[in-house]
Amino acid sequence: MADEEKKATVGLQPQGPASTVEDGDTEKRPWWHSVKEAGSAAQIIIAAIIAIAIGMAVVSTVEEVPQAAIDILGIPGNLWLRSLQAVVLPLICTAIIIAIQRLKEMSAKGAKLAKWTIWWYIGTTLLAIVHSTILTGLVWSKQFQPVSEDSLAVSEEDQETIEERREYTISQTVVNLFESFITDNIVSSFADSSLLAVLVMATVVGFLLKREWSILKAVHEIEAMTTVVITFLIKCAPIGVFFLILPNLFQLNLATMGANLGFLIAGALVGMLIHLGVVLPALYFIFARENPYAMWIKCSPAWITAWGSASSAATLPVTIRTVRARGVCETVARFTCPLGCLINMDGTAIYFPVVVVFLAETQGMSLNPAQYVIVCLLSTLASIGTTPIPSSSLVLTVMIAQSVNVPVTGMYAVVVAIDWFLDRFRTATNVSGDLLAARVLEKQSGIKDDDDYVPDDTLVEEVTRGENRV
Repeated sequence: MADEEKKATVGLQPQGPASTVEDGDTEKRPWWHSVKEAGSAAQIIIAAIIAIAIGMAVVSTVEEVPQAAIDILGIPGNLWLRSLQAVVLPLICTAIIIAIQRLKEMSAKGAKLAKWTIWWYIGTTLLAIVHSTILTGLVWSKQFQPVSEDSLAVSEEDQETIEERREYTISQTVVNLFESFITDNIVSSFADSSLLAVLVMATVVGFLLKREWSILKAVHEIEAMTTVVITFLIKCAPIGVFFLILPNLFQLNLATMGANLGFLIAGALVGMLIHLGVVLPALYFIFARENPYAMWIKCSPAWITAWGSASSAATLPVTIRTVRARGVCETVARFTCPLGCLINMDGTAIYFPVVVVFLAETQGMSLNPAQYVIVCLLSTLASIGTTPIPSSSLVLTVMIAQSVNVPVTGMYAVVVAIDWFLDRFRTATNVSGDLLAARVLEKQSGIKDDDDYVPDDTLVEEVTRGENRV
């Protein structure tokens, strides 16, 4: 079984394009050679930069891009994104089952990893909410200005949407969160992509399976097949990322972006920048004793893919391969990344206080300290309960606003209109938190896979290289 397990994980071994190893010979390769390699990090970065440059040039010179052109340009990106989403469920199932099996064999370290993972994700989410709420209350709340009555008016279509989302109360949020952990129909959970239910089911199955059972071999075979598909999809990542970013930028209307909307975007982005540039790096350095910025930059394929897809779930295959290529052992990567994809939503947590205060201040309302505390608590709950798919936070925004007596008016339509843009930064922040967490949790748990760790950073500069084999 050990040999079968090792074979099933060969495709995820850290292999670096900066060097090739054959018969004991090591040859250093110039960094620019990676530009020629299909799906390399360099290609993904270049594709993203070109898409942003073209998109910004077009929206700044053309009054409006035809919707038909946007739809057609989005086809390649959407097909690539759907393909990634198709492998998420088998990836989560096999990753969790295999990780739990390995954690059972190292009972003390396995329990330590589980505890550290839960507390780390909850702790970083709370820190994100607290500093976002403080910054919003002290700075951004004073920048938002009340708008005219006409701007607050709600159209019939928007009113129907708001009424539907008003039914989503605090109690319903709590009930739905707990019900999402336990499925009443395994088949429907797979069909509906109920990721939390699938994760819990995989955890239970992984714990109950005996190592000598033949079904475990089938799990490894499914993992191997999933790895083959993921390897191919990552080779296509530059094309997918380009056609995800470009059509979405065409929808950005710079002319209609008022001061309030500009401050809403600034408030959310500055909060995420503080979290990514100060809070997480400080924690990373304290617990991992490594350069957090170097780690984050080298993990760029994952957070660039997250920015392009606006989905933590769709980015999960890239996230796991990225942290594996950075030297994080497989057991830790396959346990912490799927869990982080579902409950570690730092970017979403930062966004909730900003958008609720935006809705309040544009109506001439100011939140009191007690209401800010309520926003913090509900943002924590809502961020954990948010599904890792695009724009899933819109429903929960209504719930939090109503809980502090902020009416949902026509300004909510403005929030909806710009959500696609901010959602990409939220997702990139969420995934960045998962990437840094994987290394910290490996360090703190002390878990290492046999013959699985490559500490030399020069060997793993690119994670999406085509030489990975199963």
